[in-house]
Amino acid sequence: MDTYLIANTLGYPILSTLLLLPIIGGLVTLFLKGEKMLKAWGLVVTTATAVLSLPLFNAFDRGTALYQFAEVSHWFPFLDLNYVVGVDGISVLFVLLTTFIMPLSVLCSWTYIKDRHKEFICVLLLMESAMIGVFVSLNLVLFFIFWEAMLVPMYLLIAVWGGKRSDYASIKFFLYTLLGSVFLLVSIIILYVKCGTFFIPALMEVVFPFSFQVWIFLAFTLAFAIKVPMFPLHTWLPAAHVEAPVAGSVILASILLKMGGYGFLRFCLPIAPAASLYFMPWLIGLSLVSIVAGGYLALGQSDIKKLIAYSSVGHMGFVTLGIFLLSTGGIQGAMIQMINHGIVTGALFILVGIIYERTHSREIEDNKSLGMLMPAYVAYLVIFSLASFGFPGTNSFVGEFLVLVAVFTHSKVAGIFAILGAILAAAYMLRLVQKMVWADSDGHGHHDDGGDHGHALWDLNMREFLTLSFLLVFVFWIGFNPKPLMQVMDTSITHLMEQVEEGHHQLKESHHVAPGHDLAALVNGH
Repeated sequence: MDTYLIANTLGYPILSTLLLLPIIGGLVTLFLKGEKMLKAWGLVVTTATAVLSLPLFNAFDRGTALYQFAEVSHWFPFLDLNYVVGVDGISVLFVLLTTFIMPLSVLCSWTYIKDRHKEFICVLLLMESAMIGVFVSLNLVLFFIFWEAMLVPMYLLIAVWGGKRSDYASIKFFLYTLLGSVFLLVSIIILYVKCGTFFIPALMEVVFPFSFQVWIFLAFTLAFAIKVPMFPLHTWLPAAHVEAPVAGSVILASILLKMGGYGFLRFCLPIAPAASLYFMPWLIGLSLVSIVAGGYLALGQSDIKKLIAYSSVGHMGFVTLGIFLLSTGGIQGAMIQMINHGIVTGALFILVGIIYERTHSREIEDNKSLGMLMPAYVAYLVIFSLASFGFPGTNSFVGEFLVLVAVFTHSKVAGIFAILGAILAAAYMLRLVQKMVWADSDGHGHHDDGGDHGHALWDLNMREFLTLSFLLVFVFWIGFNPKPLMQVMDTSITHLMEQVEEGHHQLKESHHVAPGHDLAALVNGH
């Protein structure tokens, strides 16, 4: 085990601290009273967790692919059930994304949530621990425990604080995620029976027979494709986004969807590299369908939140496209795109929550012509909308550009479809901006008299301004200087590509696994 780990040298167990602090904070909320006290406590705990996570970036060794800040505690050694946590250049960025999104989730809910504040803050904090646990777990059972632990808080966020159809949306989310979890659990059990260990880094080094890789790959892929989500497994996402409170939408878009991409990188590629190569054309095809279908569906939406939800299907299609191009540039682009999508789409959902508090509607027709009435709001809306479709100088341009270069290198036909998705993204975001910022074609806006719903409009307050400004910093910082992020992930991605290269050798050496053979014959080993 020590072969894969670098012991924590910070003087305190940083990863366990990040896991336990939100749990302890959640338990403390049960003894607090008063809406202001509860909200302040939630903000203090999430902010403290974010600050405590900073050494993960500052002290991270960019020159090794080993898992750093590792902690090991033996629970049931005879079953290999151990508490093993650590981060590499891939997972550390997702931990930081999680810890910095959570204070914003509290802030954007400050006046949005009207009741059950104690339970709401408790659920948010427990959710944070579960999400961090997914990214730091190096034992498959521990990973699965945290994977499942996310399900209940997210279900509660939608069901308890959601909209009119929250029951439908929460049940659909639960059932889809549970289906993926079943296949994930089966894969974990099969790997343990085959190898006798749950230790993830060790499993990555095992060379499995191709037929075994096929089954493992398919089971993992179904679990993670639901979480991304990939077409045609995406139908739970718009319902969940539309009915969830703003914090639920932010967490779902910024963090939960990334767990699907993380699963592909952590399990599918290194554990089943030959199967990943074999299924590469099919996954690329599904990714392109997700890109185009997500953009097309977003273009036809009248509900702002549903539009952004469908846009996530398209943006995450770029992520899976970059991953399954199985090239260094493609995976780098996918990683950057996941971080950027978390920042930009989280900001867009916060903007939707802000306008919904004022007009009590998410329909584009009810929120038109805001340019003269809410200039600060529309300024942020324009910038984050431009970032959403990868305008040069913004963060999303970096990841999307890397993926597009990689896909054109792989196939010009695939590249054309990816470009079509990018064009659709520009079309639906510019349409949204045009409708919400400027007046109608006849020169008259809906809110000239204070709003057609009788709600007075006011521009951003200080809390909203600070929340959006924090995310805006990363839009331009990553857009103009992505190098620090690239340096963190480069060594780990290089090591991952070396593991994928083993799949190339395995395909060449096995006469019955050449691409193009009948799949049934491949699975049966003939």
